[in-house]
Amino acid sequence: MSFADLGLSDELLKAIGESGYTEPTAIQAAAIPPVLMNRDLVGIAQTGTGKTASFVLPMIDILAQGRSRAMMPRSLILEPTRELAAQVAENFEKYGKYHKLSMALLIGGTSMGDQQKALAKGVDVLIATPGRLMDLFARGKILLSGCSILVIDEADRMLDMGFIPDIEQICSKLPATRQTLLFSATMPPVIKKLADKFLSNPKQVEVARAASTNTLIEQALVETSSRGKRDTLRKLLKAEDVRTAIIFSNRKTTVRDLADSLRKDGFKASQIHGDMEQSERIRELDRFKAGEINILVASDVAARGLDIKGVSHVFNFDVPWHPDDYVHRIGRTGRAGMSGKAFTLVTPEDAEAIENIEKLTSFKIPRVSGGGEAKASPAPEPETAVEEPKRGRGRRAKPRAEAPREIEPAPVAPAPVEREERPARAPREPQAERPRAPAREPRRENREPRDSEVADDGGWNGPMPSFLAFGFNTTKN
Repeated sequence: MSFADLGLSDELLKAIGESGYTEPTAIQAAAIPPVLMNRDLVGIAQTGTGKTASFVLPMIDILAQGRSRAMMPRSLILEPTRELAAQVAENFEKYGKYHKLSMALLIGGTSMGDQQKALAKGVDVLIATPGRLMDLFARGKILLSGCSILVIDEADRMLDMGFIPDIEQICSKLPATRQTLLFSATMPPVIKKLADKFLSNPKQVEVARAASTNTLIEQALVETSSRGKRDTLRKLLKAEDVRTAIIFSNRKTTVRDLADSLRKDGFKASQIHGDMEQSERIRELDRFKAGEINILVASDVAARGLDIKGVSHVFNFDVPWHPDDYVHRIGRTGRAGMSGKAFTLVTPEDAEAIENIEKLTSFKIPRVSGGGEAKASPAPEPETAVEEPKRGRGRRAKPRAEAPREIEPAPVAPAPVEREERPARAPREPQAERPRAPAREPRRENREPRDSEVADDGGWNGPMPSFLAFGFNTTKN
């Protein structure tokens, strides 16, 4: 099947051909025809399958007819991150160069004034993150009543980031008679409920089992230790034919430290994480795409949706906390029909996380040696078996060397005897304290009338003199 068989326009086919594509992917072949027929659609596809083009291409032809109005975008595409939104904008520019469509990008980290000017002129395509869109809507700078197409991309990622309430609020402000397209790598119950609520009789397209991994990606678990992870990573980077690689870590601090360490070792490495300004992140991504650097150390902010051609390797410096993130991370390689390799550095502490990943993907990931450090990697498992004999030997050796120490506790035995003798003296102590008992009792009885001060002055235990009682009552009043 070719793109021409999908019913796309000649102008669009020309732009697709100039981009180097000849045949549609499975998700594109299944999704484009129903979208062109104005049907609602739920697309479930693993990352790296060409999902973005499956809604960008038909939208270009649909929006070719019509005219935009000020502050009222004709279509809306919601993306969970700035990087994904920018990537979709690049797709519209690439495939829509022979169409006169206006576009605006609403993302954080950029000038809101420029975005408002673009909206004031009127746009055919509005690509936005939920936060910035809700901000401008609250300011009265945008109207959604003229939006005829809504795309909710990376819906499961939206769920992870807590955007579902915002999406529901946005959907309530759109016209009821619209076309809605929802794309997700997985379909958890919350997303299913969202689709049932806001989509009308959608066509469901699923090109791969949810959470399955790309069969073109060669996966491996590299056993190492926590202290030896960096050495193991360096050996892999040198041993493998790494053209371009993305290294993922769970923590932003690790991303920074690892990128600095690799640069000191002579690697052309850079970093991208959530603490960086948007302009910095875009700059580093452009450097990576241009080949100025060939190793990008990233947090999960870059795990989903980034379409970077020719990534030969993915390294998980840390095993991801969530199994789904593993699928999205390694999906940065093996894209568009190309093969790739994904290595995950694992320590004995990662056993449960790996088990969850293999359970999710129904795939037993092969284990490989991590080189010099990998020899030490089996050590943690035998250590538990070796430690017991060592402890046994230690216990046998210690009684010989520390025989006098075992005798030392013997003096402790008389200690209880001495403590037992102390209770014998105890009766004397109560005898000394017995005279004090009556003194305490009057104090408790006299706390209410606050006569304790009088009792303390002279230790008087007899009846209170009348003049003192009078004086006390006067003070109290």
